[in-house]
Amino acid sequence: MQTKQTINEGLKRAYLITLTADEIGAKIESEIKKIAPQVKMPGFRPGKVPANLVKKMHGEQLHAQTLNDMIRESVDQVIKDESLRPAMQPKIDLGEGYEEGKDAEISVELEVLPDIEAPSTDGLKLEKLVVPVSDEAIDEAIQNIAGQNKSYKDAAKTKKAADGNQLIIDFVGKLDGEEFEGGKAEDAALVIGSGTFIPGFEEQLVGVKTGDEKTITVTFPEEYQANHLAGKEATFDVTVKAVKVETETKIDDEFAKQLGLDSIDKLKEIMKGQLEQQTAGLTRTQMKRALLDQLAAGHDFAVPETMVEAEFDQIWAQLQQEAANDENPEQALKEIENEKDDYKAIAERRVRLGLLLSEIGQANNVEVTSQEMSMLIQQAAQQYREEDRERFMQYIQQEPMAAAQLRAPLYEDKVVDFLFDKAEVTEREVTQDELQAAIEADDDAEAEKAKAAPKKKAPAKKAPAKKAAAKKEPAKKADGTAKPAAKKAPAKKPAAKKAPAKAAAAKPAAKKPAPKKAPAKK
Repeated sequence: MQTKQTINEGLKRAYLITLTADEIGAKIESEIKKIAPQVKMPGFRPGKVPANLVKKMHGEQLHAQTLNDMIRESVDQVIKDESLRPAMQPKIDLGEGYEEGKDAEISVELEVLPDIEAPSTDGLKLEKLVVPVSDEAIDEAIQNIAGQNKSYKDAAKTKKAADGNQLIIDFVGKLDGEEFEGGKAEDAALVIGSGTFIPGFEEQLVGVKTGDEKTITVTFPEEYQANHLAGKEATFDVTVKAVKVETETKIDDEFAKQLGLDSIDKLKEIMKGQLEQQTAGLTRTQMKRALLDQLAAGHDFAVPETMVEAEFDQIWAQLQQEAANDENPEQALKEIENEKDDYKAIAERRVRLGLLLSEIGQANNVEVTSQEMSMLIQQAAQQYREEDRERFMQYIQQEPMAAAQLRAPLYEDKVVDFLFDKAEVTEREVTQDELQAAIEADDDAEAEKAKAAPKKKAPAKKAPAKKAAAKKEPAKKADGTAKPAAKKAPAKKPAAKKAPAKAAAAKPAAKKPAPKKAPAKK
């Protein structure tokens, strides 16, 4: 094998590797000797097939496989000999003019990770915005629970049903006078005004009393989930078995016991913990962004273009998908197109921050343990069908890039936690609105900081390697950091089919609208 470096500019490297015809031929002959004892052919005893016949039968396949193996091994050898740390998978190309029996010339192009001195962890100062949980907030949360667990009692038989009343009804749906499948129910509970049944159904039951029988006419929505009913007019014969009125829910120990708890004090304790947990995530996000700002402000170095492009592609794909779901897709796409350069700057900033966090983690022995990694794989495997889980776990074990992508979020969190412990942290109490406003201000500020950051030119010559090549622990794409692109994993488990509605009159749940503002500017 002969190797010649053809490019050494900044972080870009390129090599021309020559595998001679003699090297390739010798390797093929060696492979033939290995497989010959296993080859079976009529007229020959097992293991006695002549090598020339084995080559005639399997030569083309052996040549292709052997050449691929030699190319991979030669690229790995160059990376080792040159102490390279590839930013992404190298681009490898075997010239179109190659023919069997000739020398193979392989061009290899790649970018390397920059040499970064581990940033100092001294002098970090962070402000932690804390949202205290008030008694009023706890009471409001419990009231919301009570509102979701309303109870009703029978009203007088002369009571006419109104909005907010609950009806217990039997009904039979018909199309053109004939009952249809799924259009019948008994003892169905319906709260008038809840909007749980198809349009027009509930409104026509206002004013009914216990014992009333009524036939109503409705039209199913055009987008109704049952195709044979969509847009069709139908009648429903309704029998009102009871009219009920809402009873006042008393927030006391008895109410807590209905929820499976010992007392109202225990319920308040649990609600306080949930509210604290909700704001803790926002507090961490705000602190993390302040931390990343400090790191970004003190470090400027060239980053691999391939990593920036991969990061930008992920941001851009997300933006385009969200714009397509906007109420005005054309306008949304136009808006993000106008800000394309901003998002490219954000992608570069995220990659730089990801490399910084990786360097800090390695310098301070931050690790994801094998036990933690095993738990991550098992959790991720739950996304797939049961028959695909084993295949997914094998895929993660065989593909380093896929494993790195899975490990990245936890690794980044551990590095951030390490830096939080090192920082001087002061606390300040704020309202939840103030905390949210601070995070939104950071959203807007990131693009400006990314645009304003000076572009540092990479050195023309290769810097001397400080240490042997080592695999970097990547950081995920979140809150200003980047993650590497990974190969596709096995197909994910399809979304589970919804259970059929109890009755055709029930309205299917509306889809949650897509957010109007793309979240990539974080």
